[in-house]
Amino acid sequence: MPMLHQRLMSCATARRALSSLSSSSIRHPIIARTKTTTLGATSRRFYAIDLISIDEKWRQRWRESHETSKVSKKGTDGQDKHYVLPMFPYPSGTLHLGHLRVYSIADVVARFRTLRGEKVMLPMGWDAFGLPAENAAIERGVAPEKWTRSNMAKMKEQLELMNGSWDWDRELSTCDPGFYKHTQKLFLMLHERGLAYQAEAEVNWDPVDKTVLANEQVDANGNSWRSGVKVEKRKLKQWFFRISEFREALLEELEALAKENAWPERVLAQQKNWLGKSTGASVKFPVLAMGHDIHAAIEVFTTRPDTLFGVQYVALAASHPIVAKLAASDPELQAFIDTIPGLPADSKVGYLLPHLRAINPLAYHEETPDATKVSLPVYVAPYVLGDYGEGAVMGVPGHDLRDNAFWKEHHYDVPVRQVLSASEDESTTAMKNEPFVEHGVMTEHSGSFKGKNSVAAGEEIVKLLEKADLAKRVEKWRLRDWLISRQRYWGTPIPIIHCDSCGPIPVPDEQLPVKLPDVDWAETRNGSPLESSPEFVNTTCPKCNSPARRDTDTMDTFVDSSWYYARFADPHNQEQLFSPEAGRTLPVDTYIGGIEHAILHLLYSRFIFKFLASTSLLPQYSEETYKSAEPFKRLITQGMVHGRTYINPDNGRFLKPDEVDLTDSNQPKVVSSGKTADVSFEKMSKSKYNGVDPSEFISKYGADATRAHMLFQAPVGDVLNWDEAKISGVTRWLQRLHDQIVAIASEPSDQTTTAREYLVEKHKSLGSASTEELKQWDAEGAIWRHLQRTITSITTSYEEVYSLNTVVSDLMILTNTLAENDAASPIVKHEAARALISMMAPVTPAFAEECWALLRPSASSIFSSTSFPVPDNSLAELVRPRIQPCAVQVNGKVRGVVDIPAPPAELSGDELRDWMVKEILATKEGAARFSEGPYDLRAAKRAIPTMRVV
Repeated sequence: MPMLHQRLMSCATARRALSSLSSSSIRHPIIARTKTTTLGATSRRFYAIDLISIDEKWRQRWRESHETSKVSKKGTDGQDKHYVLPMFPYPSGTLHLGHLRVYSIADVVARFRTLRGEKVMLPMGWDAFGLPAENAAIERGVAPEKWTRSNMAKMKEQLELMNGSWDWDRELSTCDPGFYKHTQKLFLMLHERGLAYQAEAEVNWDPVDKTVLANEQVDANGNSWRSGVKVEKRKLKQWFFRISEFREALLEELEALAKENAWPERVLAQQKNWLGKSTGASVKFPVLAMGHDIHAAIEVFTTRPDTLFGVQYVALAASHPIVAKLAASDPELQAFIDTIPGLPADSKVGYLLPHLRAINPLAYHEETPDATKVSLPVYVAPYVLGDYGEGAVMGVPGHDLRDNAFWKEHHYDVPVRQVLSASEDESTTAMKNEPFVEHGVMTEHSGSFKGKNSVAAGEEIVKLLEKADLAKRVEKWRLRDWLISRQRYWGTPIPIIHCDSCGPIPVPDEQLPVKLPDVDWAETRNGSPLESSPEFVNTTCPKCNSPARRDTDTMDTFVDSSWYYARFADPHNQEQLFSPEAGRTLPVDTYIGGIEHAILHLLYSRFIFKFLASTSLLPQYSEETYKSAEPFKRLITQGMVHGRTYINPDNGRFLKPDEVDLTDSNQPKVVSSGKTADVSFEKMSKSKYNGVDPSEFISKYGADATRAHMLFQAPVGDVLNWDEAKISGVTRWLQRLHDQIVAIASEPSDQTTTAREYLVEKHKSLGSASTEELKQWDAEGAIWRHLQRTITSITTSYEEVYSLNTVVSDLMILTNTLAENDAASPIVKHEAARALISMMAPVTPAFAEECWALLRPSASSIFSSTSFPVPDNSLAELVRPRIQPCAVQVNGKVRGVVDIPAPPAELSGDELRDWMVKEILATKEGAARFSEGPYDLRAAKRAIPTMRVV
């Protein structure tokens, strides 16, 4: 029996199956689909658009109407607000593509939220203090402030070219006295609460320039970048913030952020590791000191008391008090200590302390094996950290990888002692040289604890030693109080006055800010610029009026960035950091920046915000809730931008642009040899010659195209491999869409009737509709259905942020749907076009404004005259297809596609086959192609049994 069968497929898919166009050279599927689309009437090229001129036109109009300020100045009362903030830049003088990416993402989020009717705040400022400006001042004889402000002006011009909606009325700079006055107030608030204090700390001292150096100013060999001499370690009084007071809250709230999926897991893990909470025991190792007056036991913190039977040595940090005492009379030991700063972090060297032995505290337990009772050698070892635990470790080569490596270096011929194993069956096996680092079962080397679970045994061992006052249960943290002192000029001066009679006295509030003095940088080479300024240093004590000296330290620049986001809420307040009313704008709803700030900046910001939440400045928090306060509700960490890098295949050298022949971009040639260059994508750097100036790129393609290209190429959290060639797909799409908008705008349309009203009314008369009318209905239904799906998808992408790349691809596909269904009525096309433009406005704001002006000539800016579309799925059944494309197969080959009405549900078998043939032949195309000749369906039905209609 001949067969007739209908396969349901989209009209576009069916037609593409018949297309003779080859798309094999088109790489991206969205671009490929766009290139092969039949655009119908709206495919006419009206005129080539100039994206750069469109950018300039609308930036000028925004400036004149203060439209960008309207976008972001609404967020002040906390009601339906959304505070979007990208991490503010250091004014180095030039924006790079990483800046462009983070600021584009921030602006997209802000514009989307604005279109949603929320009160959005998107400020911008400058992290202006820091070492590079001071270095430039020393090298060039130019004041840091002049260098910094020049760079800020350049970068502001670059930012304005990005079509961003920054609220420049809120602009701030951390080097402005009006800002750092309040940074000094913050310091004094912490000081009043006992959270800012002075203590001795080890610093890098340049003995020639007589100044303290930052770690960044010390090279890999331990030499000063200024004088070139070996840097000394000195203990000086330094200022600290007592962040340790908030460590439990900082740790606990990480769990809340994880539950809400508000911060990336990687950031949460890094912060948890940095806080480093661990529970264990402090164990005392009595000391045998032959010929030395040392009586104190060595205290060791351990999280593995179950391995105490396996201790084979004790190692001390170079800063340990016992080491310091012995070094005073041991030149060889002191010489070893002096070499430690220049050693690699994984160094296994050690100094065996002569005449000093340690006793395992378990040696006093009569059931302890003899091997454990042997006195232990004591080393000074660089791998022991002086600021963690007690500055001492118990060396257990059998159960710790690092201890094992150290033991093999110094006792390669002495076997390690393993006191626990994976199972009891292995507990009597011969000792191994490879450490077993997991929990398990105690071996015969553990005396009476043999065969016990190691976790339970560890608990019992601690109890045993507690009775002898040789151990106690303790909690340790890796986190140390925040050292904020910097012996530099270009930072916020610490507002403390030192009086011989009264001690350190806070600067009175009415004397703030303590301003930086003017310095002759052409003459300033050695020492601290603040110390060398008598006008700055010499003052009077606020308490007793005696001569006194100002503190000459400045604050770590992380202090500025730990609270700047709060200042944006009230940047012109001269009396307070911000008012309690403005404080209700906080916290930041969406914070965007690089993963490299996962620990210090973000951790310090969390600490400071929790402190501020304990004050009257943030009344939304109480005494019970302030420790749960978080500065950033949602954290977005964007991936890095990598540049195309050309490498010489002969020697691996990175090639400069003029050393590569890019005549054929797919086969780049090394100019000197003619060989094909190796190509990879690497982190952008000057040494790899792969940097891209975003200003040049914008001047070539326009800001909107650049923004869309950047977002389209990769998900927000992924590395973006920057490929200039691929922007052509975006620019072609914008040209096609513009042509469509011009065509749609030129068609008369009833602006008083909505597309929904039109479709509901039209549906009532479909029963008597012709095939052509049904085709128009199906075109309208296709647009409507696709539009609702796209609104849903793009809304989710904007809300999630991490999938912004799918926004651009969804918009491209919707553009194609509009083109493919040109038969739809102007009412439906006009409304769909307006929705499309509204959805693309956050990504391409100037282009969207241009298209909006075509569709709504009398309307104001799209950001103030419309809202983001909301999906309407109530017509899903109403707008189902009434016309079905059928691909007709004869003898197994597709011979054509014909649109016919959807078949009645009650038909099947021969009745369905006869109905389909009738409907195919009733169409103009079907009658012309299948009513006679070799493809005559009636003849094929009798003579060709393999004929199918699919």
